[in-house]
Amino acid sequence: MSFKSIVRELWGMRDNFWKKGLDGKNINGRARSHIAPESYISSSLIIVQQSKWANLPSELLLDIIKRVEATETSWPARRDVVACAAVCRSWREITKEVVRTPEQCGWLTFPLSLKQPGPREFPIQCFIKRERVTSTYRLYLGLTPGDISKLLLSARKIRRATSTDFVISFASDDFSRTSNNYAGKLRSNFLGTKFTIYDSQPPSDSSIQSKCRSHRRIHAKQVSPKLPAGNYSMATITYELNVLRTRGPRRMQCNMDSIPLSSIQEGGTAPTPVASSNSFDDHVFPTNRKSVVVSNPNSLNDPIESIYNSESLVLKNKAPRWHEQLQCWCLNFKGRVTVASVKNFQLVAAIEAHHNVPVVEQEKVILQFGKIGKDIFTMDYRYPLSAFQAFAICLSSFDTKPACE
Repeated sequence: MSFKSIVRELWGMRDNFWKKGLDGKNINGRARSHIAPESYISSSLIIVQQSKWANLPSELLLDIIKRVEATETSWPARRDVVACAAVCRSWREITKEVVRTPEQCGWLTFPLSLKQPGPREFPIQCFIKRERVTSTYRLYLGLTPGDISKLLLSARKIRRATSTDFVISFASDDFSRTSNNYAGKLRSNFLGTKFTIYDSQPPSDSSIQSKCRSHRRIHAKQVSPKLPAGNYSMATITYELNVLRTRGPRRMQCNMDSIPLSSIQEGGTAPTPVASSNSFDDHVFPTNRKSVVVSNPNSLNDPIESIYNSESLVLKNKAPRWHEQLQCWCLNFKGRVTVASVKNFQLVAAIEAHHNVPVVEQEKVILQFGKIGKDIFTMDYRYPLSAFQAFAICLSSFDTKPACE
């Protein structure tokens, strides 16, 4: 049997399994919003575990998944790798061992990849589409909008009396903070000069967790201990005030509290999550859960110095140069940005002499964002940022900043 026929059969099994458990029909006589009893979930998993594919020898199974992973290196073909993880538990565990992180291979496979650092040697190229009517922003994987693209993340802008929230989701149209698709959020202060990035998951590095404040989400019914317990502040983005209203590009600084400065020093590594509390089973059997977000309303006014450690990584926008002939500020985006905009920027590490960071790392553009058409922007990111962190930073550029321009 060829690999293509194997993958086709796996997708067929996956679709049939989802239709039986997740369609609009009632489960055991109850409405869709009710929580399925454990006996139903267990029996469904047993059916999958007892399929003929679940009993393959581990050596053969490892060889199959390695070959599928090596041949399908781009989307939409790479969804075959995801299909292997959806067969059963044994397939899923081996697939997780075979699939490497974006830092190691440069590919995005599972949703967890969006919260892992990008590759060191080259950037992952994406683009963002803005929908003005619905205030929605969608991040796609691809060089240009004309490519066959993979949706990575979505965000919706929600204006409040004293702040603006961008709710970030793994799905295209599910922006509920109680959903398994909830990835995090970006919140601004009243003037739009300071933004805080919140992650739905705590930092993977225990030494960093003490620096990341948690805004606890208290659930009316804790249906699973694996569900996220709060919003964890991971970074702060500040835009310099333009009191004199002088013309020029925006000036921004990003304090990445979840990334240590040592990650860009020689031999350093960035924190890399290897597991998510939103487990695969939670996505297969979603539950309806209600929660209340309890946070400190004055937290956005705290001084930056009191929150962030000096050894955290700090990013700053690369200073543009003035072009006499064009009479404008210019940056070299290497063809990835074609329209002049105040939103365009490039971020590099803010390094001091005593940090002992190689010159190559000091000059490396970690994140660049720019306009290429009406409501279409490119976003290229690399190590040590993740797609989630890069997307959140770019979203801050879309918010109104009357005090910065």
